[in-house]
Amino acid sequence: MALINRKEIEYIAKLARLALTEEEIEKMQKDLSAILDYFNLLEEVDVSKVGARFYPEWEIGNKREITREDEPREENEDEKKMLLEAAPAKEKGFIKVKEILK
Repeated sequence: MALINRKEIEYIAKLARLALTEEEIEKMQKDLSAILDYFNLLEEVDVSKVGARFYPEWEIGNKREITREDEPREENEDEKKMLLEAAPAKEKGFIKVKEILK
């Protein structure tokens, strides 16, 4: 078991601005050590036959799907109306947001 020491738990608690009791510190030591053990299991997995992947991909039937081209959609007035109604602020048919660029 990859035991995390008390000092590390106190440091993590300080970063998270948590005040932990003695029992909570002990529980955190056990819980975080167990989590690290799961990560250590991943080091044992043989990935030598798996190629590098830089994008999500999945199999659908026999067709390999990786990405799709962007395709414009027809405007859906009902969808537009529903989104505008849900927005907290709107102006001239658009959702109004705070200015972030000047």
